[in-house]
Amino acid sequence: MQNDGARPTPGGPGRSAPITSYAALGDSFTEGLNDPGPGGNFAGWADRLARLLAERRPVTASGHYDLRYANLAVRGRLLDQIVAEQVPQVEQLQPDLVSICAGGNDILRPGTDPDEVAERFERAIELLTPHAGRVLIFTGFDTRATPVLKHLRGKIAIYNSNLRAIADRHDLLVADLWGLRSVQDRRAWSEDRLHLSPQGHQRVAELAARALGVPADDPEAPWPHTAPHSSAELRRENIQWAREFLLPWVGRRVRGESSGDRLTAKRPEPELIPR
Repeated sequence: MQNDGARPTPGGPGRSAPITSYAALGDSFTEGLNDPGPGGNFAGWADRLARLLAERRPVTASGHYDLRYANLAVRGRLLDQIVAEQVPQVEQLQPDLVSICAGGNDILRPGTDPDEVAERFERAIELLTPHAGRVLIFTGFDTRATPVLKHLRGKIAIYNSNLRAIADRHDLLVADLWGLRSVQDRRAWSEDRLHLSPQGHQRVAELAARALGVPADDPEAPWPHTAPHSSAELRRENIQWAREFLLPWVGRRVRGESSGDRLTAKRPEPELIPR
């Protein structure tokens, strides 16, 4: 990804230049949890976006698309961990595009101040922008239909308002997950209701591509019709979800544990995308 020439500033000529290198930063959302991929890793929206970008590039003699892609995201990472572990690598990689979605795990923790988290996020952006042709950020999802997390909707909305202001100040690209209505459908989410399903990851990849001006299918395309669940079915599902997913998640928070402890990035070095 290294480019010895002067890097275009975000919003300048780099906005229209071809994307030949991409680095994705973040937590489980960007790692791609619950979207099974090759080799036992997860795929996720970032891998899917990388392929959409790659398919617009020439094919090399080795049979790969001429786009280098690194995914530095690790599940469970807090904002300061992403800044310490992942942001410095961007200076070495010098990618045409960086995506960063961070702060969500901080917002979920009791007592956190979304304004303070946003201040730290902006400092991360200030470190990133000199080393990336363009930077893509994401607002948080609207959790109005998610048990337990719906009570955090106000904090998420405040954080989103800050993110949009940061994007304006630094001329960043924004993928608006809060406004993505298609992910209010249950089929966009995996059984744990915290991570997207493969279909949900595809919708986000399409949203991100359109934010970059890259042609993609409509992320708001209607879902196929299915019969609604009864109230009794919903209650049973909620009880089962709480037992299998919510209580273990809360337990990890109480113990100060993370699902990403002792894990490293799935794609730490930029690699070409196979055709």
